[in-house]
Amino acid sequence: MNYLNEVEQKVAESLLQIKAIKLQPKSPFTWASGWKSPIYCDNRIALSHPSIRTYIRQKLSQLIQEEFGSVDMISGVATAGIPQGVLVAQDLGLPFSYVRSSAKDHGRQNMIEGEISSGQRVVVIEDLVSTGKSSLIAVKALREAGCNVVGLVSIFTYGFDEARKNFEEAKCTFHSLCNYDALVRVAASNSYIMESDIELLEKWRQDPANWSPEV
Repeated sequence: MNYLNEVEQKVAESLLQIKAIKLQPKSPFTWASGWKSPIYCDNRIALSHPSIRTYIRQKLSQLIQEEFGSVDMISGVATAGIPQGVLVAQDLGLPFSYVRSSAKDHGRQNMIEGEISSGQRVVVIEDLVSTGKSSLIAVKALREAGCNVVGLVSIFTYGFDEARKNFEEAKCTFHSLCNYDALVRVAASNSYIMESDIELLEKWRQDPANWSPEV
């Protein structure tokens, strides 16, 4: 069993405590895609809790400095990555931009909002990564605008194999403060779920599209 580092532990505990993440393996949620899911995640709730918001901001900033060194800009993925990105950019004293899911259909028809320059070293901020597709749309847009996207960081990732493959194919380095494996272990150790739920939760992560709860 892999060792949980302090950041994974703290982020998982915090998100569970404020119900930004809920685990209901026997009574699953339904995603917009139609998938049945034992997990609900809305990290935007962390923005309403100053101490947790501050911790996440500090650790995202630290992660960027440790993994990517000197960076010219922080860019957030609309919409949930925008407030986190602004906080990190402020923390690091860097310019900020954000990327829409698609270009506006009026005005200048921008997809990227903010002032960017060709060759800038950019790190993209995302709150949550599932398959990675929406995150990588933002990465592609920035690259097509001439930016050197050195990587993407998130608060939480489900750790799907599909996401790993998507980031590898896009040649985009990806790091997250916390992940699904760490969350499940922290949830079990703090009695948010029973030990007997762990196998069911792991089966969902392996094949989320075809998973159904074993009631």
